[in-house]
This record gives sequence, C-alpha cells and structure tokens, in this order.
Amino acid sequence: MNEYGTRSGAAPVEERLRAALAARAHAVGPADLRPLSPPAGPVRSRRTRVRRAVLGGMALAAVAALVFLTLALLTTRDGHPAPTPPARSPHPRTGTPSPAPTPATPSPATTTPTPRAAHP
Repeated sequence: MNEYGTRSGAAPVEERLRAALAARAHAVGPADLRPLSPPAGPVRSRRTRVRRAVLGGMALAAVAALVFLTLALLTTRDGHPAPTPPARSPHPRTGTPSPAPTPATPSPATTTPTPRAAHP
C-alpha cells in the first residue's frame, strides 16, 4: 500500500496522468491563445428600454380597450341600451305603512239631503 491507501499499482497511473497533463500545459504557448474578446452580454441602451416601455403601454391600452368594448357589448342587446333599473329610495322604509287616506268630502250616494230654507 502507498501513502494514498491504495494498492501500489494505482500510484503509477496517477503519476502518468499528472505527467500527461503537465506536458499538455507546457505545449501551449502565447501564440496559441486568442486575444481576449469584449463581453458579449446583451447591452440595452436607453432607446431599447424606452421602446419596450412604449410597446408595453400600447399593449396595456389595447387590452383595456378590448375589455371596455366587450363589457359595452354585453350590456346592450340588439344595439339598444340595456334598461335601467327603477330608482330606489336611499333610506329603507321602516315601521308599518300608513292606512289608505280617506276622502275629505263624502260621496253623493251616502249623503242625505238636509232641508233648507227656500231662497226668496
């Protein structure tokens, strides 16, 4: 056993791998390397951000108009506006309703004529 706790045959394989990698690293020189290129990440200018904001606003306006027109078409039937519901009192009625009013003058069928003095 060697210092790595493996059989004695494993150490020469590791040494050969290290030697091969070192030889490969020494074979590469400055002439083999290409120049450093600038970062290729997306560069967003102010114009791009403004364009995206304008397009987003236009898309939002189009969706709002579509919703508005859909609701407007749903509230009308056959081109006629939907009937408005009757007005209601802002205060709910409480208590008992008053009885029907009685007429102030009695009807002629129920009155009996009273004798009066003759007119001269």
